[in-house]
This record gives sequence, structure tokens and C-alpha cells, in this order.
Amino acid sequence: VMAHADWIIDLGPEGGDGGGSVVVEGPPEVVAKRADSHTGRFLKRLLPA
Repeated sequence: VMAHADWIIDLGPEGGDGGGSVVVEGPPEVVAKRADSHTGRFLKRLLPA
């Protein structure tokens, strides 16, 4: 579902006290390029190179 989203807002980088900051926002292709994003690392494997 996320790979087909128009816009993703990735909060984190962790949960609880380690979260709450915007790590990256944008279309899935932009999020996938952020190495410090757990979501981005997952999306990178799903999107075409």
C-alpha cells in the first residue's frame, strides 16, 4: 500500500522516547532514498531501481 501512496510522512526514527520527529516526507521514491529511514529501507526493496 505504501509503495503506491502519493505522499508518506515518516515519523521516528524509533518509537516512544526515540520518536516523534519527521524523518522524511514525500512520495515513496524520495522516502526510499533516505538511508536513515526504516520505512525508506523497506520501500527501497519494493520499488523499481
